[in-house]
Amino acid sequence: MSNLAPVLSEDIIKRAKLLNTTLISDAMGCTGSMDYKIKPVSTGMKVVGTALTVSLRPGDNLFLHQAIYDGTERYVLVADGKGHTANAYLGELMAAAAKAIGLEGIIIDGAVRDKETLSQSGFPIFSKGFIPNGPLKDGPGELHKPISCGGVSVIPGDLIIGDDDGVVVVPKEKIEEVLFKAEKKLEYEKTRLETIEAFERARLQGESGGNIQPSWLREQMKAYGL
Repeated sequence: MSNLAPVLSEDIIKRAKLLNTTLISDAMGCTGSMDYKIKPVSTGMKVVGTALTVSLRPGDNLFLHQAIYDGTERYVLVADGKGHTANAYLGELMAAAAKAIGLEGIIIDGAVRDKETLSQSGFPIFSKGFIPNGPLKDGPGELHKPISCGGVSVIPGDLIIGDDDGVVVVPKEKIEEVLFKAEKKLEYEKTRLETIEAFERARLQGESGGNIQPSWLREQMKAYGL
């Protein structure tokens, strides 16, 4: 436990939970997303928390077991499974233990199993898919060190956000900046949607709703004489 990075503040987590992965990625210049194949085991799952990391030998989950028991509330376990999909890294039992301990969720660059149970558990697990084959339990591995997961660098203490679109990693030194930009983008999108909806209502009533092209589009197209 002493090796764990400090958990992010409740304020940071609360703010992040009001956002989504697309807003966060936009705030980072359309970067930060893990491989598109890493998705929740069931739709509607969302996870937000502090990165707790583990690196695994392909097809072996010994160190994943230990990482789960190192965990606690407000941490998201992020596992570098090297993209291995010939064996499942976890199933029903390990997920149940992680949930009981209080982990916020698990992200694995690899496969899992027990799809029906995991999908119904409500515990957020993100993986590259399902396969019945179980894992080895011999090691080696590494705990609480910088890793790569789904092509993205993850350092213990980073902010992890996952939803139906995938998983985004926010470096801990950029969290405040990224959240601020994402919150501004959320405000813009809400206003923009209200404008679009007002235009549609006017059109359906046979009225002119004006021009709803965003100003940035008009400016960008000027370079092409349009």
